[in-house]
Amino acid sequence: MTLLVVGAALFSLGLYGVLVRRDIIGVLASVEVMLAGPLLLLVSLGAVAARQARGVTSGALVQAVPLIVIVVAAAEASVGLALLVSVARARKTTRIDELTEVRDT
Repeated sequence: MTLLVVGAALFSLGLYGVLVRRDIIGVLASVEVMLAGPLLLLVSLGAVAARQARGVTSGALVQAVPLIVIVVAAAEASVGLALLVSVARARKTTRIDELTEVRDT
């Protein structure tokens, strides 16, 4: 129950950061915090399920699924940072408020 509250708090904190932040770097960091909440829940619930099942396949699944989620989160972060560098070089800013146009003028 405690991990459920912590996971929900992490997700809520990340969502608040995405909605409030005005800098692209802060938004990307908040998205990573949002991904950490469900990942914590996934690992904790998987550990409980593996403890109850006491099987080899469930233990391997508990280790494999969070690893896949971490790899996807790392790929998302690298693509986001590459886009950030591209936008920062083209527009000379990382503030979301100042990036109003989609096309390059």
